[in-house]
Amino acid sequence: MKELEQYFKALGDGNRLRILNLLLHGELCVCDIQYVLESSQPNVSRHLAYLKNSDLVLDRRDGFRIFYRLAEPRHGTRKMLFEFLQEAYKHEEQLQEDTQRLKAAIDKGSCTVSEWKPYSAIVTAKTLHGSRT
Repeated sequence: MKELEQYFKALGDGNRLRILNLLLHGELCVCDIQYVLESSQPNVSRHLAYLKNSDLVLDRRDGFRIFYRLAEPRHGTRKMLFEFLQEAYKHEEQLQEDTQRLKAAIDKGSCTVSEWKPYSAIVTAKTLHGSRT
């Protein structure tokens, strides 16, 4: 029960919902998220820290950059939550605009990734899950 409470508290903010939407497409640098949200680095970092403390995202440092990704989206409650969010996000105009803005940034040479991989963070999870059954 504590795990669910923690997740839903983290989902109680529009910026954090937008960030999770972006991370469904794979690992991103803070600057990519900041660009899409049109928000300051401290504000984005604060939301990412909240998501990390809620066990929804993980981070890694590479030099001066910090990259974020979904936390183990392949199992249990998080897997179901991320799959639900992916479906729910399809119907939200702001989140679709964010996705298009991220795609455009990547196409122009974003600082993080060189190719667009829609929903790569959980498509892999579904594939892995499907291969076990």
